[in-house]
Amino acid sequence: MLAGFDAPILAQAQQPSGWTALLPFLVVLVIFYFLLILPAQRQRKRQSQMLGALKTGDKVITSGGIYGTIVGLRDEVVQLRIADQVRIEVSRSAIAGHQPQKEETPKS
Repeated sequence: MLAGFDAPILAQAQQPSGWTALLPFLVVLVIFYFLLILPAQRQRKRQSQMLGALKTGDKVITSGGIYGTIVGLRDEVVQLRIADQVRIEVSRSAIAGHQPQKEETPKS
């Protein structure tokens, strides 16, 4: 035995405190928040704003991959024209986004 030291004091000095044991878990939670949770919240907010700003004449794509032009809007239903004389109704939440703008390439 070491002179002048009690065994319980040595054992207590070698055990980490409660906060030190929780520190790695807290670090992992902070990393998950900034890498997973925060970007997902931002994406949901952008999607919600886009769905709220839909108007007649917008060219959109649905989550099922259907391209169309909005010809009518109701509470939760959007009427799309997908071809001449062909109209379908889809849920507003099925709209994935606006159609990408086609870049015109100059003819050579």
